[in-house]
Amino acid sequence: MTGFRKTTAIVALMGATALVTPAIAQDTMSNPTVGGAEMMADMNIVENAMNSPIHTTLVAAVQAAGLAETLQGEGPFTVFAPTDDAFAALPEGTVDALLLPENLETLQQVLTCHVVAANAMSDAIGGMIADDGGAHPVETLGGCTLTAEMDGDEITLTDERGQVATVTTADVRQSNGVIHVIDTVLLPAEEDFQLASDTASGEMDRGSDMSGETMASDNPTVGGAPMMADMNIIENAVNSPIHTTLVAAVQQANLVETLQGEGPFTVFAPTDEAFAALPDGTVETLMMDENREQLAGILTAHVVPGNLTTQALRDEFGSDGFAHLTTVSGDALSVGERDGQLYAFDESGNNYLISTGDVMQSNGVIHVVDGVLLPK
Repeated sequence: MTGFRKTTAIVALMGATALVTPAIAQDTMSNPTVGGAEMMADMNIVENAMNSPIHTTLVAAVQAAGLAETLQGEGPFTVFAPTDDAFAALPEGTVDALLLPENLETLQQVLTCHVVAANAMSDAIGGMIADDGGAHPVETLGGCTLTAEMDGDEITLTDERGQVATVTTADVRQSNGVIHVIDTVLLPAEEDFQLASDTASGEMDRGSDMSGETMASDNPTVGGAPMMADMNIIENAVNSPIHTTLVAAVQQANLVETLQGEGPFTVFAPTDEAFAALPDGTVETLMMDENREQLAGILTAHVVPGNLTTQALRDEFGSDGFAHLTTVSGDALSVGERDGQLYAFDESGNNYLISTGDVMQSNGVIHVVDGVLLPK
């Protein structure tokens, strides 16, 4: 994968591919949904993928591979996007091994074997299949050659191992290309696929600044998704199917790099339902570029410096029965207990249940809350 970014830039500048199609009108309203989530044609590939509840593994892998910036670029790109079920169907341990630092180049190769430097809509692909007598070779940025064919009305892609993926949702338009959802992970030829095994036997060492040594497998799940204690706050949030709005907001507020940093941070993480409970139009307004500073203020009002587990929060309780905290934004946040359960209180006195606590991270801890905490 050495020189991948350079190759991407050259290919994008030359437009040298058989799959280039004319520019299309970006009609957001006609875009198909993915996993029930709206896909916005004026958002880029990474932004829409982060909003998809069935692509959490793909997003985590793209971030781990350092490809997010590339796929947010001008493009255009065609991405054949495997679902979470597609990754889950790989042999046990494959995804975990791919995410190991020693397998970075292999992960990059696997992911870019799903990317073409063009804007290839399904009707154009179908036309080229017909022109080539029923099978069209597709050259990818990862160096793999896929074979596109028709199975009735559906497009299929066969990788260099003979595995066949079906396009289950086509023509998801992006500001920098198009996504086609597929049901199988496409892999390079076996001789080109080098994967180091996980010699750590799954043990997660979070360093001396983490309280309560925890195996990743002991971490609570969030929205049914596993949370890995050796991954950072952003990586785990991306994997959560119930935090798509939070992740999109963090990205819009330019806080990703901060929350991927060393920390430690304690994050009170509102769910998608918490954001949906805000007055109509609130989230959309906050996501406007002109409101980025206000959005950042609200998000950092959910972040406290330090690694405060639920037990550490209880240890902070004063005579009034509350732990009084100062957030990164400078606003106040309090935590109290009622009937054995912890609640977070914002400056306006609103209180919300901490529904899942102690989701340990490599750079702190996440507590899931069922409401958005608002400064005065």
